[in-house]
This record gives sequence, structure tokens and C-alpha cells, in this order.
Amino acid sequence: MKLQFDKRPGPARLKRIVHCFNWRQYSLLIIAIVLLVLSALASCGPSIENLLAVDYTPLPGDDWNVSTPAEQGLDPMLVAEMYYNAAELETIYSLLVIKNGYLIAEDYFNEGSVEQKDRLQSVTKSFTSALVGIALKQGYLSSIDQKMLDFFPEVADQITDRRKEQITIRHLLQMRAGYPWEETDPALWEGLLSGHYPPLIQEFPLLTDPGTEFHYSNLSSNWLGIIVDRATGTNLKAYAEENLFLPIGVEAGEWGTDAEGHNNGCGDLHLTARDATKFGLLYLNKGEYKGNQVVPADWVHDSLQRYSDDINATGGFPANWGLSISDIGYGYQWWPARAGEHHFDFAWGHGGQLIVLLEELDMVIVVTAYPFYLEHTSEAWNHELANVNLVGEFIKSLPSE
Repeated sequence: MKLQFDKRPGPARLKRIVHCFNWRQYSLLIIAIVLLVLSALASCGPSIENLLAVDYTPLPGDDWNVSTPAEQGLDPMLVAEMYYNAAELETIYSLLVIKNGYLIAEDYFNEGSVEQKDRLQSVTKSFTSALVGIALKQGYLSSIDQKMLDFFPEVADQITDRRKEQITIRHLLQMRAGYPWEETDPALWEGLLSGHYPPLIQEFPLLTDPGTEFHYSNLSSNWLGIIVDRATGTNLKAYAEENLFLPIGVEAGEWGTDAEGHNNGCGDLHLTARDATKFGLLYLNKGEYKGNQVVPADWVHDSLQRYSDDINATGGFPANWGLSISDIGYGYQWWPARAGEHHFDFAWGHGGQLIVLLEELDMVIVVTAYPFYLEHTSEAWNHELANVNLVGEFIKSLPSE
């Protein structure tokens, strides 16, 4: 192919170029570029003006010492951005931040309010763990290496899988008893919903030998609750009110029960966001509240250790779930994880209920949200993910101290 060059004089040549240029396409291109720039600017987050307009001032009340982020050495704009983003979420109810023992930020969204007692879902598991530690300290339990079947004589002689005879309280606390996550099988889920939990010790199969691998198990937490009931001779809520709630000034709401009247160790405890925060502060302070050792300090320490690692990389969560947190492990009904440079421990419930402990920063963050009770759909998980990522991104933004 022979190239043809336009050899006409300059003005004529320019006229031809202008005639050939499609000004409509050029205009559309300019508009597209402008839209892309505006989109990029919008994706950079809220403006300074937006952040300055965010009000997260704690509400009046005499049950908390109140301060501000700046007074406690925290950048107010980082806090404002988290609250700005929280206001965009559809299912969050509350967001509270404690720093150095002071309530520095608080707000309520959607249907939430300061008086509302929310269903904390699996955050309840961390309360059950605390009650196991208290019962151990008081001598109702001799050791967490006691066998589970010691507390369930009605099913002990029905066991056909002898590995179950080796399951201990420790295994239940660590989610390493070998029982499966109930949501993996409709039959298992129906068993959980039945409310008849002792027979399921025999009926539910083990996936692995006790003590060898982590498997998230709601039943393990329910059996822990029943063990505390039977060891102490009272129901879980009554025991909690005397030994945990009253000492830290918490007024619990409803706590769901199973078919036999045992409070569910895995979920269904209802608390206000402020009362949930008191529990977080209790654990941040090694079990002490206003000079009173409510939960044994060694129990708090042991509860926040890692007994399983990299759960999000070994089948505990979908690899593509998009969590802003990483290195997720498991303790005694508490989760350790990382976000950016920061390690933290947290209680976690369906729908995105959170009690987050940042020991290195002397900080507690609490989220309550619509609980999606018995709703385990993709929509529910997506909203839960949004609430978890809200806090994860905030923690990532915090400087190291």
C-alpha cells in the first residue's frame, strides 16, 4: 500500500483537517473525561466541609465519663470520616468509641437509639465465655479440661463415636471439638433450630478429631451455656445478672432460651450499645471494673489468645468475601485479627454486631445493627460485611502509638 501525503499549502491542509475532525465525538470525549474526574474525586471520600458537619458528640448521661477525640490524642477527622460512612449504611443501629476510658464518640442510625436493647447475636458467645471463667474461679468447674459428657449423663451411654468422650470444655471454648458449622447442611441447621441440644451431642457427626481443627459451631457455645447452668444450679441469665451484669452496671434485656429453658449460649442476648461497651471495657481492663475484679485476669488473658490461625484462609470465610480485616484467629469465644498495623480482639455477631478491643490504643469500638435473625442470605452477609469493613477501615487509618 502506497502512502499518500496531502501536499496542499498550509491553510488548505488545515481546512481539510478541521473538516475531517468530528467535533461531536470530541465534545463527548471531553464530557466523559470530566465525569471520570468528578467520579475519581468523589471516590476519594468526603470533603473537609462534609467531615466538619458530622456530629458524633456523646449524648447526655451520667453513666460515662465523656471527652473528645482531640483531648484523648485522636485525630477528630478520622473519627468523623467513620461516622460519615456509617450514616451511609442501611442496617447499622449504633456506633460508639471509647478511648482511655472516655466515651469520645456516639451516634445512632436508622432504627437505633440509646435506650434500645439490640439482639447481639453471636456476640453473646463472648459473654458465655466470661461466665465459664467466673464459674471456674468460683469452683463450680474444677477445670476446663473436664469432659463435656460429665455434664450430660443422659446421653453419655448413647455415644457411638468414642472420640466424643474426649471432648472437653476447652475444646468447646476454642471451637475445636470437631463438630461442624450448622449452616453447611440443612439437616444440621434444623437440628440447631429444634432447641433440643443434648441429644445432638450424639446425633451430630464429628468432622475431625477433638482438639485438632477449628470448626465454627453454635452448638458448642450452647453446650457451654448448659454446662454453666448445670454446674452452678441456676440458669445462665440469673448467674450472669449476679456475677457479671450487676457488677458492671448492665441491665440485660431478653436472653432467648432453648426447649428446656436454658439461655442460649450462642446468641440471643439483648443489650443496649452502651451496656455492650461496658463489657468491652471490662475485657480491655483485664476483667476489672471500677476496682472490682469481675472476670479473672488470667481468664481474660487466656480468652484473647490464638488457638487457631488464618481462619479466613482455611475455609472459615469465603476467600473472596472482601473483608478489610485479616489474619483472623480464634480464642475462647473471641476473635483476634489485624487491620493495617493494628492487632485487635473482637466479639462478632451476625448482621455486624461488634465489640472491638484495641489494647495498644486503649480503645473500644461497638457496633450494633439489624440482626438478620434467622436470615442467612447473601443480602444479610453483604450488610454484615459493610459493618465489619466500616470498623476495619477506621482501624487501618489509625496511626501507631
